[in-house]
Amino acid sequence: MAGQIEARLAELGLVLPGAAAPVANYIPFTVAGSIVFVSGQVPRRDGAIWPVGKLGAGVSLETGQEGAKNCFLAMLAHLKTAAGGDLDRVKRVLWITGYVASTADFTDQPLVINGASDTAVAVFGDAGRHARSAIGVIALPGDAAVEVEGIFELA
Repeated sequence: MAGQIEARLAELGLVLPGAAAPVANYIPFTVAGSIVFVSGQVPRRDGAIWPVGKLGAGVSLETGQEGAKNCFLAMLAHLKTAAGGDLDRVKRVLWITGYVASTADFTDQPLVINGASDTAVAVFGDAGRHARSAIGVIALPGDAAVEVEGIFELA
């Protein structure tokens, strides 16, 4: 039987993707006591990185937000593994760092990363409220428009 968080995901119409394999020399997450550090995740759609490109040069704010949401769901796929398959063990979302590939004059990185933050709160309620950074960068792996990493606490 699915737990409360799995039921909440279904209620929101959200589906966790398969946990993506690392593309370089790192592991997808590290557990230290009750803290889980999830490596940066890029957004995917139909098995390919999506969206690609830069905010401020062809990628809309709304598309960037959808990408950030997809990144958060990809993090949850790894977090589920770290939690032994039980997302109800997630006590709190502690920290999210979002990277936005953007032009020099694009300054709405925080609004883009709201796609991940809003999803965290929608899924976990008050336990989804977190500290964070939203950073503009010149490029991301695979020309992804956004990448998100996070730190979580398990019960």
